[in-house]
Amino acid sequence: MSSRYPPVQGPDGPADPRRRLLLELGAGLLSGGLPVHDVEEELRRLGRALAAPDARIAALTTGLFVALDADDATVFEPVGPALRFEQTADILDLVHRLRAGGLDGHRALRDLDSIRRAPARWPAWVADLGMLPVGVGLCLYLQPVLANVVAAAIGSLIVMGLTMTARRLPLLRPLLPVTAGFLVSVVVLGAARASLLDGPLRTIVATLAILLPGGLLVTGLSEIAAGAASAGTARLVSGSVQLALFLTGVVAAVTATGSPPSVLANTEVAKPGWWVICLGLALAVAGVVINVNTPPPAIPWIVAVITVTAAVQVTVAAANGPAVGGLAGAVTAATAATVAHWVRRGSSWQVLYLPAFWIVVPGSFGLLNTAQIEVGNGAQAVLTAVSALFGVSVGTLIGSVISRIPRPALRPRRAGAPE
Repeated sequence: MSSRYPPVQGPDGPADPRRRLLLELGAGLLSGGLPVHDVEEELRRLGRALAAPDARIAALTTGLFVALDADDATVFEPVGPALRFEQTADILDLVHRLRAGGLDGHRALRDLDSIRRAPARWPAWVADLGMLPVGVGLCLYLQPVLANVVAAAIGSLIVMGLTMTARRLPLLRPLLPVTAGFLVSVVVLGAARASLLDGPLRTIVATLAILLPGGLLVTGLSEIAAGAASAGTARLVSGSVQLALFLTGVVAAVTATGSPPSVLANTEVAKPGWWVICLGLALAVAGVVINVNTPPPAIPWIVAVITVTAAVQVTVAAANGPAVGGLAGAVTAATAATVAHWVRRGSSWQVLYLPAFWIVVPGSFGLLNTAQIEVGNGAQAVLTAVSALFGVSVGTLIGSVISRIPRPALRPRRAGAPE
């Protein structure tokens, strides 16, 4: 192994390139939003493949510390700008190729730099356009009434315009949650006040779902459950602040439209049939695939994982409530993603799991009940919201354990054959 990773002369003497490799890859995975305990586990497994079985890894949301053994100097690497989903997918594939021995460290560093510099697969406006089918698809699932679906489409176009504006004017980005919450709610609540639609809360949540920090909250809870309290708390605080900004915009819209607080009751006007659920799911999945620049080879597998996940979540939630449904959905997503990874031998389980996770969180209805906290629905709303988010968090943690199950051998290996 030492011949593949010769020392590199640094300002303070020879530097082991394996440490630089672990630092760069770990920072990339953290930039992609992966939980810190998953990043630490990936790097420890990679360290064993690089003949550094005693590598010491400590990841935070802002960076990570790496030492190759107890006597090695510890080095800190800060997290860079957030990466797009397809960049994170490419880095995960890079880690798996390194573990399999199909790539040397110097080539991996060059590939990592290329991944960071790579342009998006399609223009930003095309990715933003994916917000429209996400909003419409989730509304078909949450509130399948024509007027509500039309309002969700209009609201999604507003969110799309605000996102494009925030990208061009970064100083306005902190105002995106409260502005989107206010403008979307004004449109939907105005229509409700004019008696054009009923049950506006579900329409508002469907429209804002792609911006809501549900993933951030659930990731934080799963990190705390896994023992990474510092990182988990930081994410929870960040996600809670973002959610508070959204709720502030919604409550401001209630005042601006002269609507009573009761208008934000979690009212289901009509129950979707199976074909409506399938149509809404198809639209939402298509929107997510477009919005996050999903790698084309992974698309069929992602669709399969989401389909299985949604079927289990809808069935379980109908019988046992949103909290148990979210738990079942998260576990199913991780199991299906792991099996797909075994079959395909390509994209890592995280690449196949994350899009399903984004569908599971809005479907858990936790954010629906959270939206009522500000308008006096009290302890019951808090309890329901927290239980739903905890259900998805526990499911995510269980899924992380499932993903570490080694691929079963389909036939006995010959003595000395590589794994």
